[in-house]
Amino acid sequence: MTDDRVDEATETFVAYRNLLFTVAYEMLGSAADAEDVLQETWLRWVGVDLDQVRDKRAYLVRITTRQALDRLRALSRRKESYVGPWLPEPLLTSQDVADDVELAESVSMALMLVLETLSPTERAVFVLREVFDVGYDEIADAVGKSQAAVRQIAHRAKEHVEARRPRETVTASQTRAVLESFQRAIATGDIQTLLDVLAPDVVLLSDGGGFKQAALRPILGADKVARFMVGALTKANASVTSAPTAVNGSPALFLRLDGEPDGVLAVTIEGAAVTGVYYVRNPEKLTRMESETPLTLGG
Repeated sequence: MTDDRVDEATETFVAYRNLLFTVAYEMLGSAADAEDVLQETWLRWVGVDLDQVRDKRAYLVRITTRQALDRLRALSRRKESYVGPWLPEPLLTSQDVADDVELAESVSMALMLVLETLSPTERAVFVLREVFDVGYDEIADAVGKSQAAVRQIAHRAKEHVEARRPRETVTASQTRAVLESFQRAIATGDIQTLLDVLAPDVVLLSDGGGFKQAALRPILGADKVARFMVGALTKANASVTSAPTAVNGSPALFLRLDGEPDGVLAVTIEGAAVTGVYYVRNPEKLTRMESETPLTLGG
């Protein structure tokens, strides 16, 4: 490939990079794996005869989807031996992501966890169709299925997700108000402060990845969740501080122990009460909390 062709390939790839990362991340739930997928996509893209490519965006999305599918199957095997619950890697995001309601919902911790319950092919089809509005013909090409099969998979995946995703849209201010209760409880050790905002059937998932102490199984029920949260932090024998942040397009808390990063706490709210608490402590999943990750549904 000539230098001019390399420049053209590079320019096109850079123009769509944020889109391709968003596609890969929504399929994988892992920024590190999404970056690896983009590297593989680039290596294949740079060898393509661009004169034969009618739609560069569609072509790049197709390469990314295929690489992400391969990575997702390998990731599924890794999760089988993962220590404790596996949570998506949190991304520090800008106000632009929060302002794009559709984008923020598509990368929310709650929806990303629902996507974990789909098969790799179902997840790819759902993400491409429902999030990025890709045509059935392009999806069929990307996942190696017929259009008829893709339509069936898309219908099945959508029904599966709709039955499990949060049914209410919660404003950022509502989420921040709830997180302020968590901050007060963290600062004072007052369990009642948490009980006031937790739904009776709330579920807490904590992800230490074997590197940090975390509950190895989901914790169910308001009383148990409140006592676990306050107990875990008061037993840390360290100064615990929490600060508001924006993770995956939604308000969250970034916790520190003696000034050192400890974890990200995110919540799902339904009916003005917290139904899900997600605490990511695995240090390998906190690297994206240092600078904002650009995400987009366009490009």
